[in-house]
Amino acid sequence: MAYSYFAVERFASPLVFDDFKKLPHTKVAVLLGTSSNLADGGKNQYFENRMNAATELYEAGVVQYILVSGDNRQRNYNEPVAMQAALIKRGIPQEKIILDYAGFRTLDSMVRAKEVFGQSNFIVISQKFHNERAVYIARHRGIDALGFNALDVEIAAGFKTQMREVLARFKMMLDLYVLKTEPHFLGDKVVIGEK
Repeated sequence: MAYSYFAVERFASPLVFDDFKKLPHTKVAVLLGTSSNLADGGKNQYFENRMNAATELYEAGVVQYILVSGDNRQRNYNEPVAMQAALIKRGIPQEKIILDYAGFRTLDSMVRAKEVFGQSNFIVISQKFHNERAVYIARHRGIDALGFNALDVEIAAGFKTQMREVLARFKMMLDLYVLKTEPHFLGDKVVIGEK
């Protein structure tokens, strides 16, 4: 497990950035989903920081569209709609936000961005540890992806998430190299930015 963690970090860390000025102008950013609220009802800082990062990237003119990709499998849980509402509240026009309701896992989000939404290069928005894994998956699937790192949370608040990331990277290696896992759903093509 340690090998998979550091192999991902070594490969992807040069491809993820804290400063948007180091990123090329790109048509689409893929914003990865998480719950907007914690189990106790409080705000999820991972979510808030990702929304802020997406807004910063859009307002700087680095991207034209934001593809929000998240989980929508349960009736009362809809990450894409929550992200869309948060971005609109921050001033991003609704027509610049595209919803991917089947981004159940990071692998699904990366592959669907290419196969369903037609993007062979894009910027991924999440926290650094997540971006590294997402960019690794994307590059493995022939996608020219870079990452823009949202602010992380305090170590104490994010400890469980960091521990889950160790397992997530190990599972990712199994998915990519052993199981050859594909997304749960693909579906009809969606064209971004063309009427």
